[in-house]
Amino acid sequence: MIQMQGIRKEYHMGENIVAALDGVDIHIKPREFVSIIGPSGSGKSTLMNIIGCLDMADDGVYCFDGQEISDYSEDELAEIRGRKIGFVFQQFNLLPKLTAQENVELPLVYQGMSARKRHARSEEVLERVGLLGRMDHKPTELSGGQQQRVAIARALVGNPSLILADEPTGNLDSKTGAEVMSLFHELHEAGNTIVLITHDAKIAAQTPRAIHIHDGRVLEPASENEVIV
Repeated sequence: MIQMQGIRKEYHMGENIVAALDGVDIHIKPREFVSIIGPSGSGKSTLMNIIGCLDMADDGVYCFDGQEISDYSEDELAEIRGRKIGFVFQQFNLLPKLTAQENVELPLVYQGMSARKRHARSEEVLERVGLLGRMDHKPTELSGGQQQRVAIARALVGNPSLILADEPTGNLDSKTGAEVMSLFHELHEAGNTIVLITHDAKIAAQTPRAIHIHDGRVLEPASENEVIV
């Protein structure tokens, strides 16, 4: 699903050039659950942005679902982000004036789906994350864990090829974070491909495979089932 070879990304900071990514090679198969772990400044956020087609590499090759990303126009990249990638963010990014169901339906609104089909699909994914009974509540009426479950439901609603989660437990207490990780495991067992970005070794240790990034370079265990912490 994800094939990266020689990915490089530089940023200009005054007269200095910072290599955020320095020749990154990554291969992630369909239906894998992989964490990308690294400290602040390691390049993991830059890598996430490139995986999610939010940014482009300066050099190297990135193929997503068998197609080289550099071949796409900006409009086509926006289409990929909307239909093939489900994003889950640390800050939840829910619209406060909308109910849980309305937040979940937003990607389908942009896709032009009819209201009847949107309602049915949003109820289906809210039930999947255990929040069907809270679908009429607004974000301020939900706990942090419930808000993150709504965000996960929103990521799932368009049936994407990839779920890309950026520090999804970062704003949650340990118990709620464990519940969210348990949900990710359930989604993985159901066949979803998940890439989780984290700085927390304990979170990375819960995924079948961890890719370690440091100073823009990737270090990965030889075995797909081994996690270094």
